[in-house]
Amino acid sequence: MSSADVPVVLVHGFASSFERNWREPGWVDLLEESGRTVVGVDLLGHGEADKPYDPAAYAELEELVAAQLPPGPIDGLGFSLGARVLLYLAGREPQRFQRLVVGGVGANLFRAEATEPIAQAMDGGPLPDHPVAQAFARFAQNSGNDPKALAACLRRPAPPIDPSALGGVTCPVLVVLGDQDFAGPADPLMEALPNARLVTLKGVDHLRTPSDFGFIDAALQFLT
Repeated sequence: MSSADVPVVLVHGFASSFERNWREPGWVDLLEESGRTVVGVDLLGHGEADKPYDPAAYAELEELVAAQLPPGPIDGLGFSLGARVLLYLAGREPQRFQRLVVGGVGANLFRAEATEPIAQAMDGGPLPDHPVAQAFARFAQNSGNDPKALAACLRRPAPPIDPSALGGVTCPVLVVLGDQDFAGPADPLMEALPNARLVTLKGVDHLRTPSDFGFIDAALQFLT
């Protein structure tokens, strides 16, 4: 099967959506111009998906994405939370994935993150002190977002990933990470993945990654 016959599933980051993360920066047009079929996913609490306020509703976030995957082999492209979801699914069902591109993830996948101050800010509380947390709290206020649903998503039961779980990701993986991204360093993720290549974006932080031409160029070359 040629790469053109394999659909590309795009999964966005936290507080974003398929439209904002992938269509607006031009990803969808570029992939379709190269002959690829694009399948967009909106995570629960985001975009056009349902937006429950109960954190327990987000416990099966990965299962909800798995239910939207087309049959047969796929390529996956995920950013941040979307990358975490795709890596989890590729570790569990490696036969589903032909290639995988993950941006905005690294050592953060294996550590517990202090997300409650961000969730409280989304619930109407004060902005957190940490600059990265402040940026996320403000980003969540973008048009189309429901801050209370996003707060519930942050509060979902989501323990850090066990690095051994990624040993089952058998497909080639491209990891793209900005050198100013809090999610780094990339080393622990690269060590956990059996077949991965790293592209480092110079001077790029987390929120700028989806629109960075270095990310777009590297991912398109890898997928096409």
